[in-house]
Amino acid sequence: MQEKKHKLDLDVQYADTRLEQEITQDMLQRWVEAALLGPAELAIRFVDLDEGQSLNRQYRGKDYATNVLTFAYNEGEELGEDDPTQADIILCTDVLQREAEEQGKTVEEHAAHLVVHGVLHAQGYDHEHDEEAEEMEQFESDIMEVLGYPDPYAD
Repeated sequence: MQEKKHKLDLDVQYADTRLEQEITQDMLQRWVEAALLGPAELAIRFVDLDEGQSLNRQYRGKDYATNVLTFAYNEGEELGEDDPTQADIILCTDVLQREAEEQGKTVEEHAAHLVVHGVLHAQGYDHEHDEEAEEMEQFESDIMEVLGYPDPYAD
């Protein structure tokens, strides 16, 4: 999908260590790079249910843990060609594992999708409206195919 590798500064944090061996920094780097449209400074943090719920409650006003939260620090700004997208992407291990099981996916497949989803959010993609959602989902499906994973939206 993407020919040029964009400059990436990636910080991976395993506050919740359960997936540290299964979802490696190299895997995360590959997934992020596949979804990048320009340079980026990103942190990916794996958290437990309590931290996931606390962050979702504090920043989105929703009192439950969700699978992925993206905090885009230059959201809405017009970035120059060399200006990096800056964001934190939070993955809740408990929700990720539960959803993977419910959806009949491997934890790796679901984690890859959530990372791609979060990286696209960090770069301004959204799914608030049907048209935006369709565009974002198609882009996610295309990226997942390039990465060698099944379409996350296929029934």
